[in-house]
Amino acid sequence: MTATAIVEQEWAEQVPASRTGAAVVCESLVREGVETLFGYPGGAVLHLYDELTRMEGRLRHILVRHEQGAVHMAEGYAKATGRAGVALVTSGPGATNAVTGIANAFMDSTPLVVISGQVPRRMIGSDAFQEVDTVGITRPCTKMNYLVTHADELAGVIHEAFYLATSGRPGPVLIDIPKDVTAELTTRFEVEPAVLPGYRPSLRARDEDVARAIDLMLTARRPVLYVGGGVIHANGARELQVLANRLRFPVTPTLMGLGSFPARHPLCLGMLGMHGTYTANMAMSEADLIVAIGVRFDDRVTGALDKFAPRAAIVHVDIDPSSLSKNVRAHVGLAGDARSVMTQILAALPRCDDRHLDPWWQQIESWKKQEPLRYEPDAESIKPQLLCEELARVTRGRAIVTTDVGQHQMWLAQYYPFRAPRQSITSGGLGTMGFGLPAAIGAQIAFPDRQVIAFVGDGGFQMTAQELATAVQYGTNTKVVVMNNHYLGMVRQWQQKFYAGRYSHVEIDGNPDFVKLAEAYGARGLRVTDPSELRRVLEYGLGTPGVVVIDVSVTAEENVFPMVPPGAGLKEMVLR
Repeated sequence: MTATAIVEQEWAEQVPASRTGAAVVCESLVREGVETLFGYPGGAVLHLYDELTRMEGRLRHILVRHEQGAVHMAEGYAKATGRAGVALVTSGPGATNAVTGIANAFMDSTPLVVISGQVPRRMIGSDAFQEVDTVGITRPCTKMNYLVTHADELAGVIHEAFYLATSGRPGPVLIDIPKDVTAELTTRFEVEPAVLPGYRPSLRARDEDVARAIDLMLTARRPVLYVGGGVIHANGARELQVLANRLRFPVTPTLMGLGSFPARHPLCLGMLGMHGTYTANMAMSEADLIVAIGVRFDDRVTGALDKFAPRAAIVHVDIDPSSLSKNVRAHVGLAGDARSVMTQILAALPRCDDRHLDPWWQQIESWKKQEPLRYEPDAESIKPQLLCEELARVTRGRAIVTTDVGQHQMWLAQYYPFRAPRQSITSGGLGTMGFGLPAAIGAQIAFPDRQVIAFVGDGGFQMTAQELATAVQYGTNTKVVVMNNHYLGMVRQWQQKFYAGRYSHVEIDGNPDFVKLAEAYGARGLRVTDPSELRRVLEYGLGTPGVVVIDVSVTAEENVFPMVPPGAGLKEMVLR
């Protein structure tokens, strides 16, 4: 017998002929490159949790305090790394608690695989304890979902789920597994390459469409590059910089595109949209060509569609063909991965004289001088804008910063100059309060040596503040900066501006002492109320090892400007 045959025989003797479904799930996750998953145990997933005890050193499980936190942590992990995040939840309330995070990931095209437990097969449909139709509930907010009815299917389904979650337009995939399937024995644990008829995401656009787009780029006199999260998903930031520099086109990122183009680059106009810069919104309104890459023309970007870019031809690049001309008609639609399509454009782009853009840049510089971002300093109270500026100075713009949703999110987008992709981690499409802290923990788990900051409002923080326990338990270095104005600030701003100042249930008079709350969880708590002390406290807090909560008392009724009112066009923004 040859040496090879002896090794194969010994291996065959060591490897069991059959395995439980739970073992197949865990081994399949390892095979897909998963190192960390976030979860919360329950009856329907006990076989999986028992198997995790045998995966020490191969799979790290992070115990959260709420299933919504598990999915948000997986999102933060995915957004920071570009790899699929994984969450594990039990049946019934475990699955329904996870739905907000799943919907958030769906709206923001975040690659996730969520594994949920289900009641045993014989009990499905009997209104059993902790039974819900998880597949039915999540069908509208997943890229794909599965109810696995035989252990033989598990390895193939998990492989297919990761392929779907990470290919094409990324998104969440849910796998619902009955408890008895995880106990069932199977001899099928090898997988074949995923083949899905009808699902063939194309990376490259058609050459003839690329040529038409280039013709428009070379003849435009008032062009704008409008870029979003698709550039980051495609790892196309370098190609974007090369393209912008070659063409000398101004660049404006969406909220989800922050970091895809350096904020301090001379070609960058800042964020556009409802709370975008005056320069970006005016440029979009006066453009004769908009090259939209990895964006979906969200209503918070366009304002009133009938007033959006009335004189502009539209070149739209998106991995999802259904997004092309969905909200705004594209004159040239390029279905493909943002990085690949930009590479195609660069390869075909001839040397060009950009002097014809001089008048356009003169106009842009005029807008910059006319209405830069500005606020009135206050010696008595900390302005939120100052907080964002000081945070940028202390971190040198290098931190990974996660946010909740609201005023603090918009001020950070305006005043924190993100330098690189995957630094800004936020909830865009769904607008989920409570996202910031667990997302920061997920990002910190992925990058334990990076500076990770959850920048949250006092309202959103209290929706998932219990995850401080998770951050402390696993020894993370996560920092939490609470912008505390004792209001649900963005709702209050709308009530002030559009409801004649009638404040309805937006005052948060019952806030806890956030310093004591942090200490109760075993974290360090700090507070600052004086503008002259702000930088010192930030430097000390961000430099202190471990979990630190910094409670920053800010001007209570400050508003975010510019602001495009509902139903208005981008040029109709309110400036102050």
